Amino acid sequence: MRRILIDTNIYSHALVGDDDVVEVLRKVEEIGFSVISIGELLAGFKGGGRERKNRTELEQFLDSSRVVVYPVDEDTSEYYAGIINNLRKIGKPVPTNNIWIAAVAFQNGLELFTKDAHFKDIAGLFLI
Repeated sequence: MRRILIDTNIYSHALVGDDDVVEVLRKVEEIGFSVISIGELLAGFKGGGRERKNRTELEQFLDSSRVVVYPVDEDTSEYYAGIINNLRKIGKPVPTNNIWIAAVAFQNGLELFTKDAHFKDIAGLFLI
């Protein structure tokens, strides 16, 4: 089938059994996940009362043979800079972490699966 990158919110929706999200994830060969999303989740875990349980669930997810963790590197920074520049030109603010996640998607030629409307303002990004 295809390779996708999932946004942080998709991980959360899948965990609670959102049928629409689970159905899409079942159909893809590769589920990409950004280190940015991992950081967002870990920050949330630290603020909650179930950090150990949440970390264990995340580790199990990341250990799946279908999950690929995408890092951020110098090339990602170039995509990030381009996105920032385009958003400034059109006057559309987007949260910084979302811009990094979009940069990872562009860099790796991946569609982004998200429920976050901010990504619609990023030109050229293929969304699910």
